[in-house]
Amino acid sequence: MNLSKTIKNIRDSCKNYMDPDLLAFIINDDNHMGPNNILEINAYGIDENDSYEERLLKISRHENIFLPVGMMTFMPILNECDIFSAQDYNLQLSQEEFDLYHDKEEKLFGILIKKDSDEYEIGKTDICSCSLDASFEKLEKTDSDFYRTIEKIVKEKIIE
Repeated sequence: MNLSKTIKNIRDSCKNYMDPDLLAFIINDDNHMGPNNILEINAYGIDENDSYEERLLKISRHENIFLPVGMMTFMPILNECDIFSAQDYNLQLSQEEFDLYHDKEEKLFGILIKKDSDEYEIGKTDICSCSLDASFEKLEKTDSDFYRTIEKIVKEKIIE
């Protein structure tokens, strides 16, 4: 994965649903969310003239980074899920998929990039880092339409 180009690609497309300057989250080793205002971070050799992408690259050498790609909304009607990304999706989930993936609140989905690497995991986080228990949760990989759709959306954003 070309981390710099992937960050730029995701950031360019995220204007549909969020503030691009609040795109990335630091994820601590215990999977809890850290800061998301990358422009306010002054550690890790960041220079005030560094671009957003340059800042994230410097931070990623020392911290896990979560890059949202879209938002999942589980509707009150059983087995329906909306996925908002550059495109909108509406999926009908089986009861098993619903039990495995549902949340009571909206979640961002995307990739957790492990520090000092270009390895990533597909997962989800709280929609904002303001809750005390906000954390990253890896999505369990299955052969379901739901997971395949999330994986397809994510892979379209990753630049090799």
